[in-house]
Amino acid sequence: MGRIAVTDGISEEAKSLLEKSGHEVVVKFYSMDELLDGALANFDAVIVRSATKITAEVISASKPGISVIGRAGVGVDNIDLQAAGKAGISVVNAPRASTQSVVELTIGHLLSSVRKVPKSDRSLRDGQWAKKAMKGSELSGKTLGLVGFGRIAQGVGAIAQVLGMTVHAFDPYLPPKVAKSQNTRLHKSVEDLFSNCTHISIHCNLTEETHHLVNYEMINKMPGKSPDGVKCGNHIVNCARGGIVNEADVLKALNDESLTTAALDVFEVEPVRADYELCQHPNFHGTPHIGAATIEAQRRVGTDISKNVMSVLKGKKCDYIVNKKYL
Repeated sequence: MGRIAVTDGISEEAKSLLEKSGHEVVVKFYSMDELLDGALANFDAVIVRSATKITAEVISASKPGISVIGRAGVGVDNIDLQAAGKAGISVVNAPRASTQSVVELTIGHLLSSVRKVPKSDRSLRDGQWAKKAMKGSELSGKTLGLVGFGRIAQGVGAIAQVLGMTVHAFDPYLPPKVAKSQNTRLHKSVEDLFSNCTHISIHCNLTEETHHLVNYEMINKMPGKSPDGVKCGNHIVNCARGGIVNEADVLKALNDESLTTAALDVFEVEPVRADYELCQHPNFHGTPHIGAATIEAQRRVGTDISKNVMSVLKGKKCDYIVNKKYL
């Protein structure tokens, strides 16, 4: 059986599952210096979240140890997939575990934005009764644009339609029949999506192509007025990956009111500084990367990634190897 390092924590259920299968589990966070010094060289596998960065240099320093890297979650931008593949290391993730949790947080941010829940709370704490100033708008009758249309986006879209929204999407890798089956209008360009939607939610991966995809120019394509005739303004939510939204441009758009609200769960640089200017804007609210931070999701993600890692260690088929093209 293998020796498995867990660097960013895991549920007790998942740890127990690994140990009952005969694996030795070491739960310990390693600094980058320790990783570069070969801290993983005596392990057969490592399970990480987003805090641990598995760079090409870390992979090189981990020889002849790890044969599988498990990402307890969806995004794998903290792992050098190509370097892992060249070293013969499989990278697996757990994409389904946090879907419902992220869907619900996204809807929560959308509702909080248009009904000014965070802003109202702050004013109450400041001793104000700003009832007249907190007039918001409904989601019903508005257009929601989804950048990316995978499992999470489809879940958001389903709830949005129940709330009365018209759902649009841009996803160049999606078969049109999938969008049609979800009663969603699929756009041929992200520019066209923004031009048709008053509410935007991000659900794509961070790549060179999507870095700062949401910028000042894109925001200014948003109509500000919905098909039901309401001047509801423009609203953006990102619970996907930091860096897709250009945060400086979001602040600029909030300041000149071309953007009405912005809500982010993910940031380009984490953790966010206490004096970060965007966080001081009254029409911004954020959360500290908590999309998957629910009791239920943490149970699922730990169990899923443990099973996937064990499958690879045993030489069994695993459907969640994300760097196959490099192996």
